Amino acid sequence: MHEFTFSTYRRLPLLTNDEWRERLARTLDAANEEYRFQLVAFVFMPEHLHLLTLPLEEKPMIGHYLGRIKQPFSKQIKEVLTNNRSRLLEKLTIRERPGKTSFRFWQEGPGYDRNIFSKNVVLHSINYIHENPERRRLCKKAVDWKWSSASYYLNEPPRQQTSGSPYVHGLPMGFLD
Repeated sequence: MHEFTFSTYRRLPLLTNDEWRERLARTLDAANEEYRFQLVAFVFMPEHLHLLTLPLEEKPMIGHYLGRIKQPFSKQIKEVLTNNRSRLLEKLTIRERPGKTSFRFWQEGPGYDRNIFSKNVVLHSINYIHENPERRRLCKKAVDWKWSSASYYLNEPPRQQTSGSPYVHGLPMGFLD
């Protein structure tokens, strides 16, 4: 499995708007389909997100996958901010060099990612991901945070959450055996 963590620009709390989080969920779904990744667990926090994925390709294209999530979403948000003449657009537009500016929704660089091979580490990762909002006191129980896969795992058998969230594939069949 592969775990990802990446942050918003300067860790600003940009992922607090449900409409934006739904757009991020759709972008994530498209990236998962295009690059053949299954979403095992996720959480969208105000200034970062965690994903636990199962790449289905022998040699997954990690950089392309991340680009397929970050670039289209960033472009959508820039368009929203431009159309609304939001002051946030100026805050997220940086000067790269004289005469060249760039819009930044995401912190530059790939973020943190790692391969996970151990069942125990996978289970620890899922718990860590799901407990993020509770640790930050964004909710009382992890399953109460809409922007997490915690409630997916609450039911037996697991089932999809409310609309708006990304599609969760869950753990592969037989993983816990």
